[in-house]
Amino acid sequence: MEDVIIGVVTIAAVLFFILFQRTKTKRYKVPPGPKALPVIGNLHQLQNLNPQRFFYGWAKKYGPIFSYKIGSKTMVVISSAELTKELLKTQDVNFSDRPLHRGQEFMSYGRRDMAFHHYTPYYRDIRKMGMNHLFSPTRVATFKHVREEEARRMMDKIGVAADNSNAVDISELMLTFTNSVVCRQAFGKKYNEDGEEMKRFIKILYGSQSVFGKVFFSDFFPFTGYVLDDLTRLTAYMKECFERQDTYLQEIVDETLDPNRVKPETDSMIDLLMEIYRDQPFASEFTLENVKAVVLDIVVAGTDTAAAAVVWGMTYLMKYPHVMKKAQAEVREYMRERGLTFVTEDDVKNLPYFRALVKETLRIEPVIPLLVPRRCSQNTKIAGYDIPAGTTVNVNAWAVSRDEKEWGPNADEFRPERFFEKDVDFKGTDYEFIPFGSGRRMCPGMRLGSAMLEVPYANLLYKFDFKLPNGMKPDEINMDVMTGLAMHKAEHLMLVPEKVNV
Repeated sequence: MEDVIIGVVTIAAVLFFILFQRTKTKRYKVPPGPKALPVIGNLHQLQNLNPQRFFYGWAKKYGPIFSYKIGSKTMVVISSAELTKELLKTQDVNFSDRPLHRGQEFMSYGRRDMAFHHYTPYYRDIRKMGMNHLFSPTRVATFKHVREEEARRMMDKIGVAADNSNAVDISELMLTFTNSVVCRQAFGKKYNEDGEEMKRFIKILYGSQSVFGKVFFSDFFPFTGYVLDDLTRLTAYMKECFERQDTYLQEIVDETLDPNRVKPETDSMIDLLMEIYRDQPFASEFTLENVKAVVLDIVVAGTDTAAAAVVWGMTYLMKYPHVMKKAQAEVREYMRERGLTFVTEDDVKNLPYFRALVKETLRIEPVIPLLVPRRCSQNTKIAGYDIPAGTTVNVNAWAVSRDEKEWGPNADEFRPERFFEKDVDFKGTDYEFIPFGSGRRMCPGMRLGSAMLEVPYANLLYKFDFKLPNGMKPDEINMDVMTGLAMHKAEHLMLVPEKVNV
């Protein structure tokens, strides 16, 4: 099917070029990269599997900044901390816009959200609102009991499996945990984990996430219009996912507007957004579609990132058992001394090795390894190369976290101790460590994201020992990623838990 699509694109593009191509074009000194074919560019060379590692290989060959083409679009990838700082700090304003992406535009109600909106006064207003209200330290702390309650429930499930010596699906458990927490934080709703409403929510969520991560032909071959998107059913799939998403979010909005509604004990995030809708504090109108778009950001980012991070962390701990033992010893000794039976968010603050472990988890396998792409607003230069206006630029955070100038020759080793030797954090000012991005486009939900992963992660280490099922060896664990905005482990992580007498 892909060969047919490429053939159609090639024929259409050649005809277009013959009829309309200009005889003279301005020549730029663009970053080096693989040789591109006419019309399709480097489309034939790209790989769907593990794109962050694939681009890292290109960086090794062409340098820390390289370029490639897809159709009519020039793409640039940055893979070093030094150039990341140039992009996200020195030239942040020029790279604060987002490139065109049909699926993202359609699903986010015309980019009315925070993640994909163009860099406009509205974006600055809504980001400030998010930082000061939705994701403020006070607001994040408000939902502390929700995260801890859902983590307890998850540990109970694992305990039952341990009693029966059954393997558990850590990937599935973490997704259930994050889905439950997000529904309570965002909507004030507590769904039955195995009920129809939760299944409906998960189906909607997966659909929206998949559209965000898909490549639309119309974005790279605009002269073909939507023909190829239509022929490949991308358009139909996008519209089906949007209809399910919008129906659900509209039901939530209508319920929130109902004067007879029983409000949750703690105001949910949609309650806060509806207050903004009623008050209209921005220069531009804040509509109900704006509400739905921002809620979508919260749901997609909140469920994906924390679940994937813990799964990757547990995966690496199985491959590095000495790190597992050291982390478990710290948590268990701390809890034993205080006579506690559940690690809370307050306890995490007193666990330095565990906190280093969280950082190392986010470093070695950043959940969004290719940061959400940026678009150059006006012609500029980076590292002596021309970056024309309109160029899409990706930061390969996975490669940056392996920059030997910053991390030394053992950057592929899973070693939390490096964060005692190197004082860096993921708050966006240390450019060799940017799992949440940096600058004007840094993830505003960083505090909430880190809070979502700490409690389940710590309690897994505290309450259980784990082994791989069926005699599997650590070097047999599949480390491939599932492509998308957030990159989950492609194969679910199955582990056999054993209760520990603590």
